[in-house]
Formats: sequence, structure tokens, C-alpha cells
Amino acid sequence: MQNYLLSISIWTPIVLGLVLLCSNQTSQRFSRYFALSAGLISFGVTWPIAMRFDLQSQLFQFQEFFHWILPYRINYHLGVDGFSVPLILLTSFMTLLVIFSTQKSDIKNLPHYHAAFLIMSGLMIGVFCALDAILYYIFWEAMLIPMFLIIGIWGGPNRIYATIKFFLYTVLGSLLMLVAFIYLYLNTGSFSIFDFYQLPIALPAQILIFLSFFMAFAVKIPMWPVHTWLPDAHVEAPTAGSVILAAIMLKLGGYSFLRFAMPIAPDATWLLKPIIIALSLIAIVYIALIALVQKDMKKLIAYSSISHMGFVTLGIFMLSPLAVEGGYMQMISHGFISAALFFCVGIIYDQTHTRQIDQYGGVINSMPFFAAFAVFFAMANSGLPGTSGFVGEFMVIMGAMKEGFWIAFIAALTLLFGAAYSLWMVKRVFYGTPLNKTMESLKDIDSIQWLTLGSLAILILVVGLFPSIITDFTNVTVDSFIHLMNRSKLPIL
Repeated sequence: MQNYLLSISIWTPIVLGLVLLCSNQTSQRFSRYFALSAGLISFGVTWPIAMRFDLQSQLFQFQEFFHWILPYRINYHLGVDGFSVPLILLTSFMTLLVIFSTQKSDIKNLPHYHAAFLIMSGLMIGVFCALDAILYYIFWEAMLIPMFLIIGIWGGPNRIYATIKFFLYTVLGSLLMLVAFIYLYLNTGSFSIFDFYQLPIALPAQILIFLSFFMAFAVKIPMWPVHTWLPDAHVEAPTAGSVILAAIMLKLGGYSFLRFAMPIAPDATWLLKPIIIALSLIAIVYIALIALVQKDMKKLIAYSSISHMGFVTLGIFMLSPLAVEGGYMQMISHGFISAALFFCVGIIYDQTHTRQIDQYGGVINSMPFFAAFAVFFAMANSGLPGTSGFVGEFMVIMGAMKEGFWIAFIAALTLLFGAAYSLWMVKRVFYGTPLNKTMESLKDIDSIQWLTLGSLAILILVVGLFPSIITDFTNVTVDSFIHLMNRSKLPIL
């Protein structure tokens, strides 16, 4: 069974999602239980990957290899390292959580809604496992379809505009990535990333390859200035769609930089490193200031996500072990915190049908338990020590100190700005005098919402207090990655 753990993790949610998709005539109650069972099974089959993973090995583990399209040497090749495993667990857990959180929700075509999340989960896990470029590309493109449908069918009033914008941004960037893969194939005769890593490439070609990858991955993160699709997508997406978009899909860009763009074109990475650092600092500071003036809670959290993902790119492009590990830790932490914040917005929106901050006030009086969770998540988003939000940012700032004081200083401003926009929202939404009678009649969270928010709060605290839960997976992989980045791939004349 061990040789097929990755395939089981990928195809279990996809197959169960397809079964649910075809179960149109079954009762709502059965489809809810089936979806929840499918989520539990899909989460359960990913656990053996973490349990059996050798933390001391630099090799890709649980590899599966089958010849697929022989004339072009396209293979079904899977494997994972320390960068893959935590993200696989995060994906399966968040999928389970969004299915669980909607068990009592009144959503049209609920079986199809849950099926879309299950199928998307398997496709995203496929991205984290693929070691063949074409297989990776297929998973990368296919996962857009369920999210496209989730926003386009179950989204808000302007969902069509947001969906088209999301699709165009991501697809256009991905086409350039495909061009880079074809160029590498023509020079290696293979689509294996291991062959790509070994190929000597002249610097001009490396720069073009890196920029091709950059357009695909920067859009996905998203980096400034190709970030404008994200606020629209978040505002129009249903709550569960926003959760998966922020918690998982944004991480695909950071993971792909580490897996493809940087080790394939290391010389170009070192050359363009100052530009990427500059773009990351702009995202951290400028986008945080934009978040500060937002009046819509969802938009504020969306811009906050862009700012925090700037820490991810800043960390991994510092190219020092501490900073790279901090950038990766920030990806995992942001997955928990952003998901929790979007869940909170969804819970309160279901009762008030508004996300405008100036329509709230005094929510803590009628929803004390909900307010306690929301304030905790806002503090974690600000980088409160003891939470996961602090660990990644601290590691990146410490790594940036070795690069230069002013880089670390500008990066550290996020702690100030993050606290500013988070506290600004908390003060106006949860404290003060209720601005209308609706605030006085709100109902506090039910058992499902308690478990949803409580599980995320526990994870944020556990990772914040015991970061080795994540770093134990990444330590050896980061060392291997730094070794790849420190060797030149320029051809010997």
C-alpha cells in the first residue's frame, strides 16, 4: 500500500466527489452525510504520508512511476518531500472543514457544491505530488475548473465578472509556464523535473524561463502588481470558496517557486532576487495600507492575505535557510488564520447580510463566544506572539537582517500595519454601541461553528507554541533546496 499512498490521496476525493456529483436524486440528508464521510476518508488517507515520512531523508519519498505517453516521455510520476507533506495535510483538512461547516447551510445544489470541493482537493494534492511537468500542469489547470464553478454558480451578485477575471489572470500566466516546460523538454527529451534540475542553461535562457514561471506563480500568490483579481474573487466567492482560495490556492504559487522556478533557473533567481524582494516589500507595506482603508470586511481580509503572502516571497527569495523556512511557515500559518477569518465573516454575514464595517458595532454583547474567537484570530493575523502568525514573520525578519537592516525594518512594518487594520476592524465591529437593532438580536455560534472555529484556534496555538511540528518536515528539505540554489547551472564553455 505504501507505494500507492500518493495516488490514493489524490484520487480518493476525486472519485468520491464524482460519485456525489452523480447523486442528484438522493435526499439532502444522505448527500450531506456522504459528503462528510468523503471528507473524513479523504483526510484520513493523507495521514499515513505524514506518519511514514522519513524526516532525515533528502530524497523524494513514496515515489510512483508509470509510463503514460511514451513517444513524448510523459510519465505518471509522483513523490513528496518536506515541502509537500504539510501542504497535503492542510489541503485535506481544510476540505473536510468546509464540508463540515456547511452541514446545516441552505445552499442550492448542495451535493454539487460539496463535490466541487472534493474534486478540487484531489487536484490540488496532485499539484503537490507531481514530479512530471505535464502531469503537474494538468493538475494545475484542472483545479481552476471547480473554483471557477464555485464562484460562478454560488457566488455573489458580481460573480461572473470576478470569475472571468480570476480565470483570465491564472490561465494567461499558466500558458507562459507551458512554453517554459516545452523549451526544457526540447533540451532534455524529458518532462521529469529531475532532468530539468540537471540541465545546464545559459543565463539569458534562464532569465526567460524564470520570467515565464514567474508570471504563473506570481499571479497565483498573488504578488503586486498582478494581485487585483483576488479581492474581487474573495468578495464574490461563497464563504467556503474564500476559505479554500486563501488557505490553499494561494500557497500553490509559493510552493511552485520552490519546486520549479528557483531550482531550475538558480542563476537567474540570484540575478533577479533584488527585484523580487522589492516587489515583496511593496506588497507587505502598500497592500497593508490599502487594507487599512477598506470598508468591506471580506476585502480587508483579502488585502491582508496579499500583504502576508508578500512575507512568503520575501522569505523564500532571501535564499537563506532561516528565511526560506520562515516563508514556508508563513504559508502554513496563513492557511489557518485566513481560513478562520473568512469563516468568521461568513458566520456573521449569514445573519446580517452585510459585510460593511460601518453597519456593525457591539457584536460582543449578543455574540460573546463568536467575538472571542474573532478577536483571537485578528490578533493572530497581527502576529501575536504565541500564535502561528508570529513564528513565520519573526523567522523571515531575522533572515532579512542578514540581508540588510532596512529590508528587515520595512518587513517588520507589517506587525504595525497588521495590528492597525485588524484592531480597526475589531473595534468597529465587536465593540462600541450597536448601530442598528439587528446587532442586538444576533445569535451566538452553534455547535458546528464552535468545532470549526475551535479546531482552527487550537491549530494556530499549537503551531505557534510548537513550530517544530512543521519545521521537522522542512529542515532537511530546506538544506537540499539551498544546496540546489548555490550551484551554477551555466554551461561550461
